[in-house]
Amino acid sequence: MRWKKYSRLCLTTALICGMFILPANLMKAQAAEVIATVHGTVASGTTSDLLRLSTKEGEMQIKLDGGTDTSGCKILLPDSKVSVSVSHGSDGYLHAVTLSGDTQTQTTTLDSSTASSVTGTIGSKSKGDVIYFKTPQGDMEIKLDPTTNLSGCSVLVADKTYTIVCVRGSDAYMHAVSISDGASSSGTGSSDTNYTGITPAPASPVGVSTSTVTGKVTGDTKENMLYLSTNYGVMQIAIDNNTDSRNGIVLTPGNKLSVSVYRGSDAYMHAATIFGSKDGTSASVDTSSVSTVTGTVGDKSNENLLYLSTNYGEMELKLDAVNSVNNLKVLVSGKKVTVTCARGDDAYMHALTITGS
Repeated sequence: MRWKKYSRLCLTTALICGMFILPANLMKAQAAEVIATVHGTVASGTTSDLLRLSTKEGEMQIKLDGGTDTSGCKILLPDSKVSVSVSHGSDGYLHAVTLSGDTQTQTTTLDSSTASSVTGTIGSKSKGDVIYFKTPQGDMEIKLDPTTNLSGCSVLVADKTYTIVCVRGSDAYMHAVSISDGASSSGTGSSDTNYTGITPAPASPVGVSTSTVTGKVTGDTKENMLYLSTNYGVMQIAIDNNTDSRNGIVLTPGNKLSVSVYRGSDAYMHAATIFGSKDGTSASVDTSSVSTVTGTVGDKSNENLLYLSTNYGEMELKLDAVNSVNNLKVLVSGKKVTVTCARGDDAYMHALTITGS
């Protein structure tokens, strides 16, 4: 009997000792104890690790860590309203347990046909639901909506790099459809992998601010001058060596475009970046059998399909597999080009390279 009691005592002692010597990550995690919920607006200087919260009592500094639940609010731009449940941390800081924000209603109609993908850094001027987005092509103003998909990022803060898929809204702003951390390759819209052969691969001049306009190409457009019909009239926009046209190379009548522009020293507006509407899908192309054709660009051409008028008739060439564009900046009606192409498993011929004559 004594032996059984002694055995149970030893077993109990061993279990207790084992609990203390087990590594911390094998112990069952305990939820952080919420001591209060505070309300306020995000203050400047907030980072992905530290929330500066302006409250009626003053500014609070609240740590954000791996245990913070940001599913209820990821937008931590200045002036954004947020509620935070906090706990005490062993480092002396308050730590955020959960974040929640105001629920908004979608009031703007979005045009999904104008989708484009841009990578850049959120500027310090960003406030509330408007992002000032600094890209290599210039600055953009992009609005956030209740429907913006933020699943690809941890939190949204100033001075951090993101990739944004955006579309034009009925309020003339570009609106964020989805946002992801860093230079993500996911999402819809045009891809920078097309037209990498354009020389040079340009950027907007340093220090020049841009604004974005949307409209349709008119028949007066030439290789060095885009005539864009907008809600405010027809704009004349110069196309020069600094224009990045990789995401909007086809400038035929009726095509919808979004163009970031800036005023040049010649008093003309100049195109920094051109974005067209492009499908995101592609077929499998048999590059073992390549053909070369020469012809002129037809009026019906768009970012997805090049209508090429040749001596043997009109060809339809898909533009989803283009990997090199040479000796031209844009494709306009009547432009003579030489195209290498191959057949895809969708029965279409697909352009591989395009060279201007």
